Amino acid sequence: MCPLRPLKIFREFEPEELAFVSRFKKGELSVEKGATVLVEGSHSAHLYTVLSGWGFRYKLMPDGRRQILNYLMPGDLIGLQGSLMGEMQHSVEALSSMLLCVFEREQLHELYRNYPGLGYDITWIASHEERILDENLLSVGRRTALERAAYLLALLCSRAGSVGLERNDAVTIPVTQQHIADTLGLSLVHTNKTIRKLMDRKLVRWREGGCEILDPDGLQSLARWQGLSETLRPLV
Repeated sequence: MCPLRPLKIFREFEPEELAFVSRFKKGELSVEKGATVLVEGSHSAHLYTVLSGWGFRYKLMPDGRRQILNYLMPGDLIGLQGSLMGEMQHSVEALSSMLLCVFEREQLHELYRNYPGLGYDITWIASHEERILDENLLSVGRRTALERAAYLLALLCSRAGSVGLERNDAVTIPVTQQHIADTLGLSLVHTNKTIRKLMDRKLVRWREGGCEILDPDGLQSLARWQGLSETLRPLV
């Protein structure tokens, strides 16, 4: 049984949908921290749903500069873009050890043709991703560095909590300050100073394993962000 189905955040499958997804699934893939899951420009025969762990999507400039686009958590779908564009327009790396559910891309057409509820779910996932990217663009364009960092950490904390990634009622995000810099478009020095301000306000604590969130509401207030306000979300 899929370890994500018992989580309250995900809607239940209809019986015929569950039967199809069981056939659609071709196995599971374990990925170690730092491993590349998909490479920009590649053609992959597979789609993946994250079952456990963290990852991130990113693009590289020709000179090696990196822009992190979004972070991946349990329930997120990886590789859909390659189904529509012919090749991946970004790369995916494991931020921690990950377990992925593997699907054959060729069966995606059967999903759209015979299972409109699942087709709607994939549209919802793409729309949800667009919503997050809109907010990220707002951060880069209009939020201050402190507000950007607060928003990013509040968002990741909210998403992580909804899919069971908290431990002892706390969320630790397994990122380095370089990851945050590459997400926010800031230098590493500027990022370090910004994180220090959040620490001084006792909103976060930096640990060896990453950033521990101490005050999610405080981060959200500082970022002037209203939160995700999610209800049930789909799972493929």
